[in-house]
Amino acid sequence: MNQYLSNKQKDFEQALEFFKKEISSLRTGRANPAVLDGVQVEAYEVMNPLNAVGNISVTDARSIVIAPWDKSVLKNIEKAIIEANLGLGVNNEGDKIRLTVPALTEENRKELAKRLSEKMEKSRISLRQARDEVKTKIEAAYSAKEISEDDKFRFVKELDEFAVKKNEELKEIKERKEKDIMEI
Repeated sequence: MNQYLSNKQKDFEQALEFFKKEISSLRTGRANPAVLDGVQVEAYEVMNPLNAVGNISVTDARSIVIAPWDKSVLKNIEKAIIEANLGLGVNNEGDKIRLTVPALTEENRKELAKRLSEKMEKSRISLRQARDEVKTKIEAAYSAKEISEDDKFRFVKELDEFAVKKNEELKEIKERKEKDIMEI
């Protein structure tokens, strides 16, 4: 791998990781604690991530249970989940909160698949920008006579192959998530 590509390889990986993180919040028909990652709860006059104030567990395919470590923040947890508008049923059982994941309708599935495609396109743009930056540096090095014309073409070819590989990885991740969403 050439030095221009290896210097920017982290940007390609970050684009993939960002996409994985973004789509983990899209709910499928199954209970997944990752849908709660963005929920912030006010506890002790400070905003905290939900997993910092209680234990989150999946009890079955359609239920998530949140058991707070301090029962005094139970109402705040319930309020934060309702305000997050995740489309989950919230049931306060006194000492814990049970979330029920409703079955997805065909319309919901199509909307989620559309949002998944939008998130993928944003990640593709990030990959393309990283590729363009590397290509610009290679061409600048050639213009400054730091590399030969043969090296320039070899480096650009290597870059293009690498970018295609990363786009394929992105597509595979999307297809797996889309399968989860469309699964009944």
